[in-house]
Amino acid sequence: MVVNDAEQLLLQAKQANRVALAKLLSIVERGGQPARELARLVWSLGGSTYVVGITGAPGAGKSSLTDRLISQVRNRLLEVAVVAIDPTSPFSGGAILGDRVRMQEHATDNGVFIRSMATRGHLGGLALAVPDAIRVLAAVQFPYVFIETVGVGQVEVEIVGAADTTAVVINPGWGDAIQANKAGLLEIADLFIINKADREGSRETRRDIELMLEMSSFKGWIPPIVETVATEGKGIDEVFQAIESHHEYLGRSGEGEKRRQARILEELNHVLQAEITRKVSDLISEPSFAERKAELIGGEIDPYSLALELLKFAVD
Repeated sequence: MVVNDAEQLLLQAKQANRVALAKLLSIVERGGQPARELARLVWSLGGSTYVVGITGAPGAGKSSLTDRLISQVRNRLLEVAVVAIDPTSPFSGGAILGDRVRMQEHATDNGVFIRSMATRGHLGGLALAVPDAIRVLAAVQFPYVFIETVGVGQVEVEIVGAADTTAVVINPGWGDAIQANKAGLLEIADLFIINKADREGSRETRRDIELMLEMSSFKGWIPPIVETVATEGKGIDEVFQAIESHHEYLGRSGEGEKRRQARILEELNHVLQAEITRKVSDLISEPSFAERKAELIGGEIDPYSLALELLKFAVD
């Protein structure tokens, strides 16, 4: 792909051509030189898109919640894009869970764009692909982008780091506050959502979160706790209001700009790691490196010395 091809696709995507937009995101997912060219093309475009991360354990009801939040945006006559982070198929490399299976109500709405994203072959993984995808969607001028993850592991924590506001979805009986703190939820949550709040244990779960928040020191924004029953639409208005309140806080306090700068520096870190990994992998695969590998296996050189040698060649 040459830059002109990407420029043409981007122009079509800005004219509400969803096929062109899907092709752009496929370029992002595949990675490589075309993805790098596209990233350069859209780097300075956009800027007004608001990104909301929605994470939580599998089965917490994130998709139902996201579906309802889409309706909130559409009721305001605004367009919205959803990036659903799904498990990667070990056979095809694609996303296992189907995006429109989970959000069928909006599948035919041209004001809603939903894309499942898996790691596939992207060097650097989702930590690189997601920010690039968000930047493409911002270039197309989506006012809102929702990122929905499949869990709350390290990868998901990195992904929601690309969001302006992060909502952590939990259910009654989620476990004690210590386990939540270990999972890093307190550090990433701007909003706690107790979904399926009609179940037994909702009050205890709320108390656990409140206790955890009391034991922590916050400057400025204190994450609110909202109870919902997403399948019935209960509490969704309050969730969207909490998201909007956090949006206003970020602008008013200057915290939003601080986060934006931190995200850019973190993205640089991921890009550097990916580029070094790529160059080192290329060096290792060269026939000329066979002798050095033999020396390593034979004990003539240690892994640390060889690693430093590879890094030197990679950056030269």
